[in-house]
Amino acid sequence: MTNIAVFASGNGSNATALADYFQGADKAQINLFITNNEKSGIFERGKKHDIPVTLISNSELMSDKLVNILQRCQTDLIILAGFLRKIPENLLKIYPNRILNIHPALLPDFGGKGMYGHNVHRAVSKAKCDQSGISIHLVNEEYDRGRVIFQKSVPIEPGEDPTSIEKKVRQLELKYYPIVVDVFIQNQGWDRF
Repeated sequence: MTNIAVFASGNGSNATALADYFQGADKAQINLFITNNEKSGIFERGKKHDIPVTLISNSELMSDKLVNILQRCQTDLIILAGFLRKIPENLLKIYPNRILNIHPALLPDFGGKGMYGHNVHRAVSKAKCDQSGISIHLVNEEYDRGRVIFQKSVPIEPGEDPTSIEKKVRQLELKYYPIVVDVFIQNQGWDRF
């Protein structure tokens, strides 16, 4: 059984999609939610799915406390689902090629520090792009620079506003993120990248 920890800072819609998808699965389970935001929607989502939620401070993210929590839960894979902090090097070393993130644009475009959520969709709209989409990638020491393992695009109409773009991209996130994580696990992706 692959034990998955999902890290989220915000509302937790991607975390819910993952929890729904893996509920009752034979080969993988989400057994922990981690958040650095005491107001995150992940607390409610954890109750609904009977998944424990651990609140960590941003300083604890860099400490052995988080590592100990993950090891106690026998975490095999970390999934970032709207987690708005950079993953520290100690976690990258313990979980090489076993931390995945979803980005709401077609990387390498519109990635990097500060490019998250509505900021990304605003930039896509301002650049007058004819498409946007999602990128699922391995996490490394640089924001949004790890190896991309999946992308899916959606057309953008001329003059389309950031809110409309965000809605289209969100639908892709909720549909494809759980499937890609599942395929990654089935193919033992962390041994292949």
